[in-house]
Amino acid sequence: MKHVGILGGTFDPPHLGHMIIAQEVQLSLNLDEVWFIPSHTPPHKNTTKTNAEDRVNMVKLAVQGNAYFKVNTIEIDRFGKSYTFDTIKELNKEYPRCTFYFIIGADMVEYLPKWNRIDQLIKLVQFVGVKRPGFSLISTYPVIEVEVPQIDISSTFIRNRIKNNQPFSYFTPEGVMNYIKEKRLYANGTSG
Repeated sequence: MKHVGILGGTFDPPHLGHMIIAQEVQLSLNLDEVWFIPSHTPPHKNTTKTNAEDRVNMVKLAVQGNAYFKVNTIEIDRFGKSYTFDTIKELNKEYPRCTFYFIIGADMVEYLPKWNRIDQLIKLVQFVGVKRPGFSLISTYPVIEVEVPQIDISSTFIRNRIKNNQPFSYFTPEGVMNYIKEKRLYANGTSG
């Protein structure tokens, strides 16, 4: 069996916080791979700031050079709202020799009771919770806790920096930063 971590999100844009979480969970649980799965339309967010193609391209640039990291476009290819239950069900069917570990932040652990079909979902995948400032990992659902360095970076923070023409160099991988500048995403994207 192959042990695969799943890190889903809009990745609008992907940032070093995402990379650190993936690395630390991979290391802590000795996973064979971590798959980054950009969502088409997440159920808990109304919109994304960039199109799916740009977000996939940025994630591909972000994971470049790390043999453990892969990009899977299952949710982008499906269109519509991306419910974790549907994704995990599809992945289990497509990759029967894989055991999946769904990585979520502590903010999402608190929200688990409201997830679509959560009682069925916990039978299909192992949840992995990573700490986040201001949230606890206490849940009635089985969640493996993984310690990661506390780095409070968000995609919203980076977009605001870009919109205000402020440097964002050390918050995203260099390839992602260059892509944002080249494509002039999130305003003019000219600041480094």
